[in-house]
Amino acid sequence: MRVRTLVISLTALAGISAMRAQTELVVFVSGDVRLEDGTAPPDAVQINRVCNGRSVLAARTDSMGHFSFSVSAGGKSTTTADAGEAPPQAADLNKALNASSTQYTNPITTALRDCEVQAVLSGFRAASVPLSVRDTSDDGRVGTIILHPLERSGALTVSVTTAAAPPAAKRAYDKAMESIAREKWDAAESELNKAVKIYPQFAIAWYQLGLARQKRNALPDAMEAWTEARKQDPKYIKPYESLAAAADHKQDWTAAEQYSRDWLQLDPDDFAAAYLINAVANANLNRIEAAELAARAGLRTDKDHKMPRLNYVLGLILMQKQEYAEAARYLRAYLEMVPSAHDARMVREQVAKLDRLAQAGAPH
Repeated sequence: MRVRTLVISLTALAGISAMRAQTELVVFVSGDVRLEDGTAPPDAVQINRVCNGRSVLAARTDSMGHFSFSVSAGGKSTTTADAGEAPPQAADLNKALNASSTQYTNPITTALRDCEVQAVLSGFRAASVPLSVRDTSDDGRVGTIILHPLERSGALTVSVTTAAAPPAAKRAYDKAMESIAREKWDAAESELNKAVKIYPQFAIAWYQLGLARQKRNALPDAMEAWTEARKQDPKYIKPYESLAAAADHKQDWTAAEQYSRDWLQLDPDDFAAAYLINAVANANLNRIEAAELAARAGLRTDKDHKMPRLNYVLGLILMQKQEYAEAARYLRAYLEMVPSAHDARMVREQVAKLDRLAQAGAPH
């Protein structure tokens, strides 16, 4: 009996060892992103892995719109597009990846069964496809993800100069995007300088060069690159956004007003942030009527209430015009949207003062 028991135990152990030998170590995933007309996106598209409602960065596309990444048994994602390491996995995925192989023979694909691959690019609706990988014998191809523009703004986030970039310039740009994904700003700047030297009309490369310089705290050089991007493609909207924000940060109100006005001339319907910068700049230039018009237009544009600061700015403008009751209404709206704002206490005090002035029949 003892001999038989020993044989059974050894057999069971052999089965467990075999199961461990078959446990997945890595799963590879790849695909492509295209615009509606079948062309590759002009900018690098962020590729997210979405599992149980939680999204983590997995990769970025190259200049041809291709992406690939792997998920390893150690719980990490690596990519061939940007080689950046993704954030930590969701709890369920971690559990599967780290569980005993006596419970999971295919821990990675089991955890990825209900996941999606999502493509995200500014100016376009995010699009997803199911991550249907059954086991490591699958080739991991998820197919092609099609991006559709968000109204007019989508077209303006694409530079027409990108398609004509020669291969050498695109290769340098792709290397730069890999460095940006790893936050290696010096390497990114070096490759982007190569790209624009090869192809001076490369508006997106100029724009990204500005971002890399900004990360190195070289704002004047960044603004120079963004100015060149605007020059090479006057209808490419991203440089206008960056230039306006930089001028606002520097409190160069004349430049901020001009850049934001140019931005709004390209698209007056989709960018509440442009109205906010324009309102602040005009208010600081003592152009109160223009500031009020910009703030009110921004609030009409901000249908999803993503710019609560517009209410605050309009409240301050109306307070300066001694329209106290309406000013208090907009300041209250600001507090309702961001009750824990860093300046919430001061704004509440302003509202109380405005209420007293309104009740006292102060001029309006």
